Amino acid sequence: MKAGHKGRILVVDDNKGLGLIVQMILELEGYDVRLARDGEEGYGTYLDFRPDLVITDIEMPGKNGFELMREIKTHNPNISTIYMSADSGLFWSLPKEDQEAYRVSCLEKPFSREILMGLVSKHLKRAYRTRGQSQTPHSV
Repeated sequence: MKAGHKGRILVVDDNKGLGLIVQMILELEGYDVRLARDGEEGYGTYLDFRPDLVITDIEMPGKNGFELMREIKTHNPNISTIYMSADSGLFWSLPKEDQEAYRVSCLEKPFSREILMGLVSKHLKRAYRTRGQSQTPHSV
């Protein structure tokens, strides 16, 4: 990880334009970001990159966001997740206890930079607190 990075974030979205915009916003804020185009690529990228936070679309061809996170949570059950969707009803169909237990939030498309950054900050603080750390978990 490069010096000065605040944390590692994996963004998974089949909408290339939106994925690049989210990546750019996060990188400008100092995060180390990887972008994947679907659930399969997202899983492989997760295994190589080991992010602190996953931001994923729900509806994608092949493996959807829920399926992706079920696989990732077999490796890291405590990873924080922000689901993105134009249809927030998909997220709210996830049982409330799963929303809390899985440390997840929903970012309804379209969204503002401020809302994105607020959720990212909240989830990373919680992730580091869970690990008992005040700083990012990766060495500089």
